[in-house]
Amino acid sequence: MDTAAQTLLTSLFKAAIAAADPLQALAPHLPAPPKGRTVVIGAGKGAAQMAAALEQLWDGPLSGTVVTRYGFGADTQHIKVLQASHPVPDAAGLAATDALFDALSDLTEDDLVIALICGGGSSLLAAPAEGLRLADEQALNQTLLASGAPIGAMNAIRKMFSRVKGGRLIANTPARVVSLIVSDVPGDDPAQVASGPTVPCASGRKEALAAVARHKIALPPKLARYLATAPAPPAPSDPAFARNEVRVIASAAQSLAAAAETAKAKGWPVELLGDDLQGEASHLGTAHAKLALTAQAPRLILSGGETTVTLKAKGRGGRNTEYLLAFALRIDGAKGINALAADTDGIDGSEDNAGAFATGQTAAAIRAAGIKPQDALAQNDAYTAFAATGALFETGPTGTNVNDFRAILIGWPT
Repeated sequence: MDTAAQTLLTSLFKAAIAAADPLQALAPHLPAPPKGRTVVIGAGKGAAQMAAALEQLWDGPLSGTVVTRYGFGADTQHIKVLQASHPVPDAAGLAATDALFDALSDLTEDDLVIALICGGGSSLLAAPAEGLRLADEQALNQTLLASGAPIGAMNAIRKMFSRVKGGRLIANTPARVVSLIVSDVPGDDPAQVASGPTVPCASGRKEALAAVARHKIALPPKLARYLATAPAPPAPSDPAFARNEVRVIASAAQSLAAAAETAKAKGWPVELLGDDLQGEASHLGTAHAKLALTAQAPRLILSGGETTVTLKAKGRGGRNTEYLLAFALRIDGAKGINALAADTDGIDGSEDNAGAFATGQTAAAIRAAGIKPQDALAQNDAYTAFAATGALFETGPTGTNVNDFRAILIGWPT
């Protein structure tokens, strides 16, 4: 890829991340200090950075616990940061969830709970429903991750098997709860972020069963039997949530707008396809490639959202590299097209890269490295293909998570 194009694409990604920086995002949304204690809870891949930012901003004593993914920690003084597995829960997640429940014990109506919630919290908060075990929750997550179902369907299902999702985490506390949420879901429904541990959702068993049928999800027999009679989660109208507030403090829309402004300042006409695109990653990559091949140059095409990958093999990769490999195959041989697709949390799937870069010469470079790009796509092995050509985009943990970021440069402005 041309160095100038790579530099520009990287600057757009950085602008998107800066727009969701916890320190800036939290500041306008802090509640007034309570008469009693202030307790902080949280979960997600950016929860530790949110906690560290809150400590800088908060005027008064506070305590609490948040859980984040292994390797995503941050230094804090008063809020304990625990780490657990993502995207499949582990025993550390069980212990961390218990620690959050402990932090919520013995509170009164005079106390305040600040909940810091962002993407990734669904697996980090491991709390199987009564009668189920951690192994059941792990099997559920693995099944859903391989299904290709959209995030809303997965959340409708997995909250039925949990003691923490769907508002259950804070349903029994008398304290006022203010949830400060960094949205990584299309549409920015706060009840969908991290499966809504502090925000109830109206869906129940009927919707979960419908999602299983619609997406042909083969639940393990034990879980299928449980779902048939699973108790209903608390409803949004439940008096337990009457005093609570929910504030979405950062989102994909805000981050894409920041990237667009950065590009416009450099002379690029910008086309925004939307911040809530969903669907199979490879299909969207092909569609965007067709758009890029026919678009008028110069142009920057931006999009966000959350695609899915229906696993057909056990290759390495994530939804952004899968998208980009399909994109690269469709623009094979084209000139003047440079693209970046990356996850804003810094991790694409379960690998160590945020995403990758691609041009019309990428497919040829993969073939020159001894890999058939069509085979890599069929085997869900996009990471290996891009690694072989040195095209991976590696950022490390960014401290936030507003979902996928996709930028396609076509030509150059004059």
